[in-house]
Amino acid sequence: MLKSRGVPNFVFAAGGGGRYKWGMSEPIVFQKSPIVQKVEPGTYWWCACGRSKSQPFCDGSHKGTGLEPQKVDITEARTVAWCACKHSGGKPFCDGTHGKLA
Repeated sequence: MLKSRGVPNFVFAAGGGGRYKWGMSEPIVFQKSPIVQKVEPGTYWWCACGRSKSQPFCDGSHKGTGLEPQKVDITEARTVAWCACKHSGGKPFCDGTHGKLA
């Protein structure tokens, strides 16, 4: 993928015939380890873009990226490992994918 010039937060995805088309931003890796936290029952909005200053939760920094936070309903108090690399196959929770990132 090539980063677009002059348009922040968007990338071009290579298309057929050497053409490029608009695509969503890729999430930014916040860190390559989970954020382990005790949580109480309630609704949480997990940051999927990696830009939030309130990790692992959304602060609205995704605006304009094409990425959206993920709603998470926790039904009982427990400890969770939130994905902080933003590439987990088990979003919003860590599945170890961060260990495979460059």
